[in-house]
Amino acid sequence: MWKDPIVEEVRKVRGEHAARFNHDLQAIYKDVKVQEKASGRQYVRFDPKHVTRVKKTG
Repeated sequence: MWKDPIVEEVRKVRGEHAARFNHDLQAIYKDVKVQEKASGRQYVRFDPKHVTRVKKTG
């Protein structure tokens, strides 16, 4: 099976980052937020889109 080298690199970096925080999601989240502030970039958050349920036919 072919492996995408970019996907493999992203997974490796993500795993290393998670390991730094003992895979604690709250600690990872806090670190990401600190990095966002330190970057000086402006981040945009959109309101969630509401999904209308469709009635199944047949």
